[in-house]
Amino acid sequence: MFENVFMQIGVVLGLAAVGGALAQLLRQPLIVAFIAVGMLLGPSVSGVVTYSSEIELFARLGIALLLFIVGLKLDLHVIRTVGPVALASGLGQVFFTSVVGYLLALMLGLSPVAALYVAVALTFSSTIIIVKLLSDKREVDSLHGRIAVGFLIVQDIVVVLVMIGLTAFGQADGAVHLGWEALQILLKGAAMLLTVALLMRYVLPRLMSHLARSSELLMLFAIAWAVLGASAGDALGFSKEVGAFLAGISIASTPFREQVAARLVSLRDFLLLFFFIELGAALDLGALGGQLGASAVFSLFVLIGNPLIVMAIMGYMGYRKRTGFLAGLTVAQISEFSLILAALGLSLGHLDQETVGLITLVGLITISVSTYMILYSHQLYARLAPWLSVFERELPHRELDSPVDADARPDMLLIGLGRYGAALAANLRERGARLLAMDFDPSTVERHTRDGYQVHYGDAEDPEFLATLPLADMRWVVSTVRDRDINRMLLHGLRAQKYGGQVAISASNVREARQFESEGVDLTFVPYADAARDAAMRLVTEPPTTDPSPEAAK
Repeated sequence: MFENVFMQIGVVLGLAAVGGALAQLLRQPLIVAFIAVGMLLGPSVSGVVTYSSEIELFARLGIALLLFIVGLKLDLHVIRTVGPVALASGLGQVFFTSVVGYLLALMLGLSPVAALYVAVALTFSSTIIIVKLLSDKREVDSLHGRIAVGFLIVQDIVVVLVMIGLTAFGQADGAVHLGWEALQILLKGAAMLLTVALLMRYVLPRLMSHLARSSELLMLFAIAWAVLGASAGDALGFSKEVGAFLAGISIASTPFREQVAARLVSLRDFLLLFFFIELGAALDLGALGGQLGASAVFSLFVLIGNPLIVMAIMGYMGYRKRTGFLAGLTVAQISEFSLILAALGLSLGHLDQETVGLITLVGLITISVSTYMILYSHQLYARLAPWLSVFERELPHRELDSPVDADARPDMLLIGLGRYGAALAANLRERGARLLAMDFDPSTVERHTRDGYQVHYGDAEDPEFLATLPLADMRWVVSTVRDRDINRMLLHGLRAQKYGGQVAISASNVREARQFESEGVDLTFVPYADAARDAAMRLVTEPPTTDPSPEAAK
């Protein structure tokens, strides 16, 4: 409709902003609003958006950054902890959903081939949508969030193998071709993991320490690394999601991961808008007629059956019913990969247009409904908890074997490790304080980490970075940065995060300290004035340690 691509992007952004504002007014999820805007702009309605390589490019960049940030939040210890349950839940859910879905499709009158495609399409959940929702709720770092991300990545790998298998069987020498493709995937996967491990061990920590001297350069490298990782995953026959996820993991053990993740959140959210627009525009509404009954049955199975399968597996493995429920809700929808799978089946002649329309309608229903289920997951659990005990062992040992040691958890956040901050940190640690420190100088972070401090690389002015910190555990937040604007931004960010502890601020002079106290700051420091006052007090109250008389001098 628009020959000028720049104008088309402007119209898309403008209508998305209007749709988002309307959704916010009606207290509806933005994701649902953006998908609805995509449907309105797509060829099935207005035709404003048909195929646009620019929109597709922005969408792919958003996906890469989303999974890259998820990988940043997972270190090797977390992978070792949740890896077994993620693998068991992911593979178990794929198996049981495909078997039950296949039998259900046969009962509804589908042919065996069509039933197989529908069953496989029902097994895969949308990594992009789920991770976006968990990120918005700040639950990616929770136990159920980590497990969910783990089995979603397992699903992504399985769907790649399934699509390779279907493509191979669509050719004359399908069996031979499938065996060769499977061998290639295994070899490429091993090579990719080995390369990532070597980079993590020998290259990336030193490189990022050097790049972190410039925050702009650090962000540029992070974006480039995410996109290159996604490209590598795609080129090797995996998905862009897997490649970007591994790129994030490769720098997750560096002290710069929180700052990188916080700085990329806004860019990620902007680019993901195009993914949801593209997803809505790709839905063929003309193929949905006559499929309401079957789509309702399959949608109920996905919305209810898939979470029950995950809860059963996790309960058997020893997790609490709450963890299983919250993780299980993340598989209560089908993926954009399911729509791609349907399109592949149509191109191979395995499916007709009616079956493609059925899968599309199930996707539209489950994505929309599951968004509300995840956003209101805690309220749902509060209502359903009495009936979920069947999914929990008498002793949920997985969550009892590793209790959180409250005595080892930091309870004081110290911002700034300059001369004054470092001296304060040393004195606090001598008095038994459990410190979490942060500083914007990478060399300072590295030096204090070697000295045994728990230090994060980050910027006190960045509210997104503050959201990544365990503020709920902190009794005190102490800023030793004597910059009024930075401290004001810090206070604004703490209020936005609804921080309920006490705050101490360093000021440049007494007047500035009084201003902060009038704004509700619990304690203020004026380092040089405080030091001078303390020195004067000691000079006039402490007795001399030596005899200054002339006789003593002799």
